Amino acid sequence: MTSVLAPFPDMLPMALQLAPHIGARVVPIGWRHFPDGESLITLNGDVADCDLAILCTLRDPDRHMLPLRFAAATARELGAASTGLIAPYLAYMRQDWRFASGQAVSAKLFAACLEESFDWLVTADPHLHRIPDLGALYSIPAQKVETAPLLAEWITRNVADPVLIGPDEESRQWVARVAEQVGCDFEVLGKHRRGDRCVTISPPDAAALTAGTPVILDDIASSGSTLVKTIARLRQAGASPPVCIVIHAVFAEGALADILTAGARRIISTDSIPHETNGIRIALRLADAVRRLSGGREMARNGRKT
Repeated sequence: MTSVLAPFPDMLPMALQLAPHIGARVVPIGWRHFPDGESLITLNGDVADCDLAILCTLRDPDRHMLPLRFAAATARELGAASTGLIAPYLAYMRQDWRFASGQAVSAKLFAACLEESFDWLVTADPHLHRIPDLGALYSIPAQKVETAPLLAEWITRNVADPVLIGPDEESRQWVARVAEQVGCDFEVLGKHRRGDRCVTISPPDAAALTAGTPVILDDIASSGSTLVKTIARLRQAGASPPVCIVIHAVFAEGALADILTAGARRIISTDSIPHETNGIRIALRLADAVRRLSGGREMARNGRKT
């Protein structure tokens, strides 16, 4: 069965990198906006009898969700045999618990919504904290891609004497893996959040930082507050200006400028979300995960035939 990769407009550059490695032809998704805010979704190519993968990063998920579901439903109406989702950035992972009475547990609700439209999911470094793995959240096959080898490779090539800094305990899972692969020291700071843009960061170990180039590593930068506060703490400790590496460059309005103003030497991100800071490509890692899932689905189909 042939494979089709259907990217949303801003993901076409990644689709062109990804398609040859999964043996897929590209069928771009057209997304037209009417004056009243409604969307018209168009699949610009034949998808009948194909295994279809939609490529859509989920920054601004409320804006993308309805068009995404329209695209998946239209593919099925046009005869697609299966429909999967490659979401390099997977949204709605922070609210994985009911922290206060009456709150929605949106991580579970969002997962259920995606499961209604897709047969499988591939994503990169989802923000798993209290949820142990994607299998605890999704009933469809779901593959998690780890970017740590790519981050380690970039640091090794571009940073002299790196010392990795995690701004909070949640970042430890990424910082520890990358530091091990780079072969450098790391430190994880403490963070207390009092609001969406109000955080405090514990002081770092000054002795460790003055021995090398600090590299702040975080999985998501949204408001930028965490990175700004971490840079300030490093400056107080006498460290040199840090390199900031972000896996998912969400970057709300003004966040990038705030981080640079705070004193970042450089900001680099993966291309899980298209952004001017992109410098680490993850398409090959995503392709590996898609091939693993494809192999499993093919074995299941052959099993049903026998």
